[in-house]
Amino acid sequence: MVNPHPPKRPDSASHTPAPPPTPPLGGAARAWLDQALAEATARTPDWEIRFTTAGRHCGHEHADSVRTLLLHTAQATPDTLARLYHQGSAAERRAVLLSLPFLLTGPEAVDLVEDALRSNDTRLIAAAVGPYAAAHLDTHSWRHAVLKCLFTGVPVDHVAGMPARARGDAELARMLGDYAAERRAAGRTCPADLHRVLAMTAPTEDF
Repeated sequence: MVNPHPPKRPDSASHTPAPPPTPPLGGAARAWLDQALAEATARTPDWEIRFTTAGRHCGHEHADSVRTLLLHTAQATPDTLARLYHQGSAAERRAVLLSLPFLLTGPEAVDLVEDALRSNDTRLIAAAVGPYAAAHLDTHSWRHAVLKCLFTGVPVDHVAGMPARARGDAELARMLGDYAAERRAAGRTCPADLHRVLAMTAPTEDF
């Protein structure tokens, strides 16, 4: 028998990862990070300055992990996360989004995810559809997040929990079919990821 009901979004506790790892830094960058972490532990005002200047001192390739580690060490509250997000650069906003599953077990920061999904910045969109979104976005918003990835070219591999949430989701399948029809009518090809997600929506049969 085919199950007509799409699965509920995953329980948040099952999608809370381990604390973020310390990035592999040495020399002056490592000394800077040690001092920054000490300030974050003490929650002095300077740790937020360190958050904004992480790329300059640790290299842009390590900025996300350094900022995520600082936020976790400072145990940043939802209010602090929201302030840093809204006042920050795109890189700082991305780090806030990446830090959410390391800090929060509830839906307090869903509005930040939704804000990122309204943007056209593919880096923010990719960060927004991680484990926190998998656990806390409602079904309607999650479906539109998947479509946003397809619209903007963000690989759906970034969408955490995709197979479980997409399985048996007839409404998502309908939305994907409509999008594919619009692309074909406009003489455009459909992204390969669309067919991958559509295959995931196949219902589970109970025997």
